[in-house]
Amino acid sequence: MKSTEQKMSKKDVKAALLRCGITPTQQRLDIANFLFKKQQHVSADQILSSINQGLNQVSKATVYNTLGLFAAKGLLREVIVDPNKAFYDTNTDHHHHFYNTSTNDLIDIGHTDVVIDKLPKLPKGTNIQSVDVIIKVSNQ
Repeated sequence: MKSTEQKMSKKDVKAALLRCGITPTQQRLDIANFLFKKQQHVSADQILSSINQGLNQVSKATVYNTLGLFAAKGLLREVIVDPNKAFYDTNTDHHHHFYNTSTNDLIDIGHTDVVIDKLPKLPKGTNIQSVDVIIKVSNQ
């Protein structure tokens, strides 16, 4: 899902899941409706907490499984900022990030704002799939 498809109606969210071959269960719809109401970077715990404040409840396992499925189907990107911290980014366009370690904020950087002039020689028989840059910053 491209960033231009953000702010989707509930009907559009269901249609997007079906297009990707995902069965739109109530729990998946709840998670998708939360995710795609705006462009955002959220953790699984933030999603779990927000959804469980409403009428419908979801388990932590359901949230993680659904996020993994959505990422595998290209509906969102998983951004791992360190081994214990991952965000789910609803902007699937190619871009990079600043990660503020003081505030835990993940901020988009346009793909043309990062220039890499030289990459190492690739192992034989491989191709580059993507280059993702995360620049860690902190408040002074």
